[in-house]
Amino acid sequence: MAFVRQVSVLFVCTGNICRSPLAEAVARAKAEAASKVLQVDSAGTGDWHTGERPDPRSIEVGARRGYDLTSQAARAVEDEDFHRFDHIIAMDSGHQRWLMNRRAALRAPERPITRLMDWSVGMAGRDVPDPYYGELDDFEAVLDLVERGVEGLVARV
Repeated sequence: MAFVRQVSVLFVCTGNICRSPLAEAVARAKAEAASKVLQVDSAGTGDWHTGERPDPRSIEVGARRGYDLTSQAARAVEDEDFHRFDHIIAMDSGHQRWLMNRRAALRAPERPITRLMDWSVGMAGRDVPDPYYGELDDFEAVLDLVERGVEGLVARV
């Protein structure tokens, strides 16, 4: 029997209620569909929403496409996350900078900290915009990007 190494991924946005919960749910579904062993979680750079469910609009757009976010609860990035996860994936450049600064301050292992769109061909360097102050259409557009990024991730890990 071949040994299958489980890859672990943490998706990070601001409050862990919009983008990163969508990425977590999409990654679970896409990894399962591809028969990949992937441990996924999500967190926020801040603790404003700790314990809360994802934004109802994220839950709604996710459900429309078959992704279940209802069991998720927001949490903040913890120091041990820099040791636990093989990949830490930020939703935008601000999150990526925050994560890199935090990792440096902790002197944590130099594991990859990338942006989600870096995993999608032709989309490297692009941010996943924050839909929080937008309309449902903004959440749909974010989910389009998240699906593209996660598809690239699942194909490459």
